[in-house]
Amino acid sequence: MSWLNFLSFGGIFVLCAIAWLGSENRRVIPWKVILWGIALQLILGLLVFTFPVTRFVISVVSNSINAVLDATEAGSRFLFGSLFVPEPSVTPGPILVGRWIARAITPPYVPVAGDRLSPENLNLGYTFAFRALPLVIFFSALMSLLYYLGVIQPIVKFFAKIFRRSMNLSGAEALSGSMNIFVGIESALVVRPYLASMTRSELCAILTCCYGSIASTVLALYAGALRPTFPNITGHLVSASIMAIPACFVISKLLVPETEVPKTLGALPEEDPENDRMTADRPSGAMESVILGAMDGVKLAIAIAALLIAILGLVALVNLFFANLAGLATSNNLFVRRIGLIFQVITLQNIVGALFVPLTFLTGVSANWNEIWQASVLIGRRLLETEVPVYQQLGVLASQGTISDRALLIISYCLCGFAHLPSVGIFVGGFSTLIPSRRKDLASLGWKALWAATLATLMIGCVAGVFYFGNPSVLRG
Repeated sequence: MSWLNFLSFGGIFVLCAIAWLGSENRRVIPWKVILWGIALQLILGLLVFTFPVTRFVISVVSNSINAVLDATEAGSRFLFGSLFVPEPSVTPGPILVGRWIARAITPPYVPVAGDRLSPENLNLGYTFAFRALPLVIFFSALMSLLYYLGVIQPIVKFFAKIFRRSMNLSGAEALSGSMNIFVGIESALVVRPYLASMTRSELCAILTCCYGSIASTVLALYAGALRPTFPNITGHLVSASIMAIPACFVISKLLVPETEVPKTLGALPEEDPENDRMTADRPSGAMESVILGAMDGVKLAIAIAALLIAILGLVALVNLFFANLAGLATSNNLFVRRIGLIFQVITLQNIVGALFVPLTFLTGVSANWNEIWQASVLIGRRLLETEVPVYQQLGVLASQGTISDRALLIISYCLCGFAHLPSVGIFVGGFSTLIPSRRKDLASLGWKALWAATLATLMIGCVAGVFYFGNPSVLRG
């Protein structure tokens, strides 16, 4: 155990203190939520990182889901051919994949002996479009089928009961939060009849859970970026998704503490087939559930692609403005030249990276300043660019060996959430269509929930940092 483990442990409570400083009512401190929420995260972290049996389970889960991911490429290969989606027999091993991705973003291409993909070198964009996005479609269909077969509901209710009883949450927010382990904004539909009458604290908690967790439909998207250098990433993303829910409740209840009496306090809400769209629109058969899930996956994949095109384009446009100002460094005027020299190091990524340095340091990510800076830039970029390109960049850094195993693990946990600016429009807009009467509350809570989710994802990064003692089997099985 090193001082970094202690720093990660202390960071959990400092993040709570930061949330409390921004509280709507600092006199109301939800001690039970805080203590049990942190305890649940630490218990899960202890199981995931410390005990050989549960570490083996994580490894099995990772290998099983990875096998499913490999199998899903059969559909992509049929559509796009083996050029874009190579056969398993010619898929590069971990080292070659790392070199391939690294070269894809670092032109020009230089052939490497033994690289069987070198004649048709494909860049990261092709990989993302033809291999990653189809996984979203498949997992959407798979989750729809599992929901139809009744596999998901018992798991959701199991976690909901744990969260409700331990942290004394209302049944509606516990159920909706648990559903976020598997889906995104659809989690609100399971408690739709109660949304309009929810307290501000409940609404903030549900929004925070939406921001602070990832849907299983995109889990494969993130896992694919890190699998070559972090084979157990899929299992860790699953554990991070579960761990994020109590973290979100802790931070959201500190920011917007409960001062009213929720209607569903004391019990989980009963299903209402007439009002719950997830039940009312239940497919008539398994095949229909697969088809509907696939169609929803297509919409999600298109939305992800469109969002990345728009956001990354805007970021590049702002950075182009900064680059033009950097050109002033060649001016003969001393004052103008100094302005140009300043803007030579200013980009949006560096700006958000600088803002996140103190919070990143609290996670105990590294003792090396350069690594802390790299981690801070990645976590800050998530706020602007979404987590998709950031996970891709993290995979590149890992394949190049420029980031330590500890930093790789902690950053992977910190990025595991939808805590970025585009989500404000997605979630607040989505909730507003469900409960237009609470539009004003949702608008004011949207930014608070984003801040809460950001702190919550950093908190689960701290938990990962507490229990990582340099054992490579945690990452690679």
